[in-house]
Amino acid sequence: MASSLVPETRPLHIHHLKAACSNCSVLELCLPIGLSGPEVERLDTLIVQRFKVKKGTALYRTGDPLLSLYAVRIGSFKTSMLSVDGREQVTGFHIPGEMLGLDAISGDEHACNAFALEDSEVCPIHFAQLEKLAQSLPSLQHNLNRLLSREIVRDHSMLMLMGNMNSDERLAAFLLNLSQRLSIRGYSPRDFVLKMRREEIGSYLGLRLETICRGIAHLRDQGLVEIAGREVKILDMEGLKQLVAGCQRPQH
Repeated sequence: MASSLVPETRPLHIHHLKAACSNCSVLELCLPIGLSGPEVERLDTLIVQRFKVKKGTALYRTGDPLLSLYAVRIGSFKTSMLSVDGREQVTGFHIPGEMLGLDAISGDEHACNAFALEDSEVCPIHFAQLEKLAQSLPSLQHNLNRLLSREIVRDHSMLMLMGNMNSDERLAAFLLNLSQRLSIRGYSPRDFVLKMRREEIGSYLGLRLETICRGIAHLRDQGLVEIAGREVKILDMEGLKQLVAGCQRPQH
């Protein structure tokens, strides 16, 4: 049985709904990384109460004012934008320990939508209070800068993926990226479940659904991966990496 994208959830009681960064299972992946105990306690005060987001429900929508950043605690999300003709363009997938809402910092309103891919839970961090606290905690300000820098790097990686890789390489790079992120969180890097639909993967990678299906078949035929429904089994990790490295082949 493939590992889930998130750990098995347990029933939450009311007195456990109060968030505590210091006791969070994804602490080392989130905003408090590198903060001292007293500093984490100060950050705790900004998280009034974490809340659940049902599958398919919007955490925020394009144009909503910036109120909070959201640390994913349980579950997964997709971010997306609508094209002029109303088509959805998926811009990212987010799993536990990752931050949502950074897109709103520049214009004080959200530039995309964020939808839960499954029943999820987030920790809201009031942004105005976070900014104020960061002024007195250089380590927290450093972490905010690091998160913003990561978004820039992600955008650059996406541009390279779209510009230099063929369809099979894009799909391989997507699976490797997800594998690495899950591995950091203690999950199996070789056996996992996709929480997003193939159409959503295609939108993110700039590929049609039929191209995604062909790519899955190609990777299977090469003995690299086995994908049954949403269950992924990476059979040859090095082979998958070598395929992605092919995107840097000389251009003729």
